[in-house]
Amino acid sequence: MRYKSLLCCVLAGYLLFSAIEAQTSDQEITRNVQGVPKVVDNENKSVEASDRIPNPITIFLCGDVMIGRGIDQILPHPSDPTIYESYMKSARGYVKIAEEVNGPIDFPVSFSYVWGKALKEMDRVVPDVRIINLETSVTKSNDYWKGKGINYRMHPENISILTAAKIDVCSLANNHVLDWGYSGLLETLETLRNINIKIAGAGRNLIEAQAPAVQKVQGKGRVFVFAFGLGNSGIPTVWGAKDKKPGVNLLEDLSAKSLRDIQEKVRHVKREGDIVVASIHWGSNWGYGIPREQRVFSHRLIDEAGVDIIHGHSSHHVKAIEVYKDKLILYGCGDFLNDYEGISGYEEFRADLSLMYFATVYPSTGKLLRLQMTPTKIRRFKVIRASNVDTLWLKDTLNREGASFGTNVILSEDNRLTLQWD
Repeated sequence: MRYKSLLCCVLAGYLLFSAIEAQTSDQEITRNVQGVPKVVDNENKSVEASDRIPNPITIFLCGDVMIGRGIDQILPHPSDPTIYESYMKSARGYVKIAEEVNGPIDFPVSFSYVWGKALKEMDRVVPDVRIINLETSVTKSNDYWKGKGINYRMHPENISILTAAKIDVCSLANNHVLDWGYSGLLETLETLRNINIKIAGAGRNLIEAQAPAVQKVQGKGRVFVFAFGLGNSGIPTVWGAKDKKPGVNLLEDLSAKSLRDIQEKVRHVKREGDIVVASIHWGSNWGYGIPREQRVFSHRLIDEAGVDIIHGHSSHHVKAIEVYKDKLILYGCGDFLNDYEGISGYEEFRADLSLMYFATVYPSTGKLLRLQMTPTKIRRFKVIRASNVDTLWLKDTLNREGASFGTNVILSEDNRLTLQWD
């Protein structure tokens, strides 16, 4: 009897081994460019491991969206074109110089016009959440901030420009949201709320300015967006919100105290399966250098404050990307939309080029699964796909700047970029 039982065990083990061997002969385990396991079956069909992971969340992020001034003038309901700059006295002047460089704009344009090819890209990817840094006051206010030099505003009746792109969250902690005074800020907040766009980084008081935007993703989880601004990005100190005063969520510095304040607010709301984005307006407009304090603060936000993605902006051009402990850090996303065509200076930084960042993360951990980027260009106040030459320039720039962070990008046949990291 004992021998019979032993024989049965041996036979069962053999059959199990044969089944495993047959399976692995039909399915080869490989790894994709992000280091994520991938299965290739016997019909040569690639099956991403992410497809078997329940409900990853994809977030669209981009740099500054500046839809005031010249862009506002080509929309169906332009504001009074009067502006108070040493360079230009009418917002229509920015339309004129753009047309001189790249040809006529047949305006008024539709609300979807400025997004151009970006709309098709978002339809292709279908991100779960769409986040932008809105660097424009949305107001009819004439109470411009005196002495500031540049004042962006868009007429509230043009607000459908944001719904045309199905924007979910606007970060407002930047150096243009109060360009037309406190009345302009309050009208901006009201206008965005009226179309159900979530707001982060500004409010009618300090509590509102510090509160995160919360976007629920059906069947997947929640995305919290906290927005902060630093004075070194050009935000006047007096713009900081107070207990009984409107303003932006202004960080005094990148100190341990600032970190603890953020840590406390994240801890108060974050639950298992939530993703937290810190959208930060920091640093100068030009230059590729990443200050050590930015890098240290970013790491501590991830290590100690429970942040999963850092969405950095203020630079008019793209900057280095880092993946720290599998968490995404975008130090500078560049300008996604602006009215700078025809303005000379800093051409070597290519402020006309930008990226659509599509970050896919695990809700259970907040870790980055993949980052795919679509290169874009601004032409006649509209987003178009970057040419092959321009895409190669972006690729080389990201690889040069990312080398010290252990990141690089590869170019696909469809002229898109995919991040690799150590």
